[in-house]
Amino acid sequence: MSDGGAGSRQMRIGARGEDLACVRLRDAGYAIVERGFRTREGEVDIIARDGDTTVFVEVKTRSGSSYGGPLAAVTPAKQAKVCRAAIAYLQANDLWDAPCRFDVVGILTGRGEPTVTHVQNAFTCDEGM
Repeated sequence: MSDGGAGSRQMRIGARGEDLACVRLRDAGYAIVERGFRTREGEVDIIARDGDTTVFVEVKTRSGSSYGGPLAAVTPAKQAKVCRAAIAYLQANDLWDAPCRFDVVGILTGRGEPTVTHVQNAFTCDEGM
């Protein structure tokens, strides 16, 4: 039987980070549409609406910044996966002509209260968006 090792701990940290990100986004006036949208192409942590704009949000939670912190973890390869999943979402929901953007929420935990950083328009896709 599994003891809930490192992978389970990381999943709990990630879920807590997504919860904190949703609170931050709601406080900023966003409506949360969906969490954990997955396709074969990739995953989007949070899909939200900011007015008429569909916002695809990547959330990165880290307990320390020794490897560059949470925002640095959104690499070009990760961005490409998020973009592919976003394209699938737009097609599946007939939103291809609607405005959209990609935000990143970085959460740094550790001692005390977590630090939440929200970056709007953090990256773009080169696939016709």
